[in-house]
Amino acid sequence: MPIKDILTVLDLAGDQPAAKYALEFGRSYDAHVTGLAVSFEPVVPAFAAAPMPVDYMQAAHDQAVAAAKDAQNQFDELARLAGVKNESRLAEILTGGPLENVLVHCRPTDLVVIGQANPDRPEPMRELLIETILFESGVPVLLVPYIGSKTFQPKKVLVGWDGSSTATRAIHAALPVLEKAEKVTLLVIEKKPSTANGQPGADVANYLARHNMDVTIEVVANPQTGVADTVLNHVSDNGNDLVVMGGYGHSRMREFLFGGATREILEAMTVPVLMAH
Repeated sequence: MPIKDILTVLDLAGDQPAAKYALEFGRSYDAHVTGLAVSFEPVVPAFAAAPMPVDYMQAAHDQAVAAAKDAQNQFDELARLAGVKNESRLAEILTGGPLENVLVHCRPTDLVVIGQANPDRPEPMRELLIETILFESGVPVLLVPYIGSKTFQPKKVLVGWDGSSTATRAIHAALPVLEKAEKVTLLVIEKKPSTANGQPGADVANYLARHNMDVTIEVVANPQTGVADTVLNHVSDNGNDLVVMGGYGHSRMREFLFGGATREILEAMTVPVLMAH
């Protein structure tokens, strides 16, 4: 399915690397790009000994809305300069509360683009936003490093393959991107010796080759490091500019938990990562 509608969750501070990526991505695919600014409404702690002053709550509310509107205005200007079909929206949520007001904007789109959590400029609930959108929206998510990206049209794409349904969904979501790439590397990490006959990943490589892709299979058997480090080392050694992989995790009482490799990659990623769950 072609990518014709993109939603990007805006940063509340900084140079908007995710929005810039989404807009250039949208230009490449002649897609409509929506910028979503999220206002985090203050919440009164249940253990507060005395009621919070009304003027304090109003000031905190106004500050949250102002920060979101500043991000919205920044996106509008970036979109104007990019000449991309666009619109911007604002969603208000309670800090620490449910994120349905964000998810309703994410579901009717082809791709959600969101920035990695920036340790130098932390934002409320950024990691929870990423996890919730990945697990709950039903839409593939493209995560952009907080340091930005050197290229907006991936040429050397690394695809993580383990035979799972999440990896399969990620590949199908990424097909429009993979078809434009100059080289696609299918990375198979085998922690245990495979009992299957033939080349691991060969069926998927053949499938991608039928889409006119230049595909190479690389098998890492019994890696000396974890899955995340193996993927990140490959990116560093081979100059990949996009990673495509399944996003693993589970929910418990609506507390979302990434699988170990997924979380480690999102914390240490140096290039954009396209995930599906």
